[in-house]
Amino acid sequence: MVSISNHVLSASFATKGAELQSLLDKNTVINYLWSGDANYWGKFSPVLFPIVGALKNNTYTHNGQNYELPRHGFARDMEFAYEKLAEDEILFTLTHNVDTLKNFPFAFQLNLRYKLANHTLFCTYEVINPAQQNLFFSVGGHPAFAVPLTKNTTFEDYFLQFNNDEKLSIHQISGGLVCDETTSISLNQGKLGLNRKLFYTDALVFKALKSDTISLLNTQNKHGLDFNFKGFPYFGIWAAKDANFVCLEPWCGIADGINHTQELAQKEGMNCLPPNGFWQRTWSITCF
Repeated sequence: MVSISNHVLSASFATKGAELQSLLDKNTVINYLWSGDANYWGKFSPVLFPIVGALKNNTYTHNGQNYELPRHGFARDMEFAYEKLAEDEILFTLTHNVDTLKNFPFAFQLNLRYKLANHTLFCTYEVINPAQQNLFFSVGGHPAFAVPLTKNTTFEDYFLQFNNDEKLSIHQISGGLVCDETTSISLNQGKLGLNRKLFYTDALVFKALKSDTISLLNTQNKHGLDFNFKGFPYFGIWAAKDANFVCLEPWCGIADGINHTQELAQKEGMNCLPPNGFWQRTWSITCF
């Protein structure tokens, strides 16, 4: 476990998966991350790379060859190298190797850069293509936030505040794959109340949110967080059944559609990085 800190926050990480595992306010002693109870879900904030979500039959085709990848890819289960750049900043790095090339035939460098600034943690994904062929990839976040955050509050006291939506169009999920059919939820002044039944079928998956900030708030006190994800075209909200957390998931990529051809270059949400290319996106958590 490695950590960074400033005068307000401290954050700790596992080198496996470069995974954020706690985000603590030093003054209130509130840990904004979920506890990682394996009875419900044993992760905290996995990185999703080189795919987001599931592949149809867990396989894809590229240049006439068939390959297999597990749900959300392999990065979350691999050891990252790291360099602590400052007391409040750390850089994790993962590069291709003999094992990754067996089922993902691309050279790559994936960086996760975490930095604290006052009450905010920034997570930046950087993808570098060192090869002389195009690199196809998706990347996304999966942070799980504690709900309830404080004592004397319950899961149902919490709600999500969308900064620019009044109605949500949710894509249905079948067998881990995205359907064309959608359902709608009307919001009350941008608010979505949390209840455990929301997630009993699967994640809420969005392709067309207008919002770029979602706040986790409650009706009993002023503690919560702002989650900013500008530049991420897809989004998921999920919780394991009856668990005390909610995941806010910014994605540059999405699970296969039920009618997908399984050709990687035709997969919705894939990013195509040219030779020697560089790609970057950032999400952030502001705690209060």
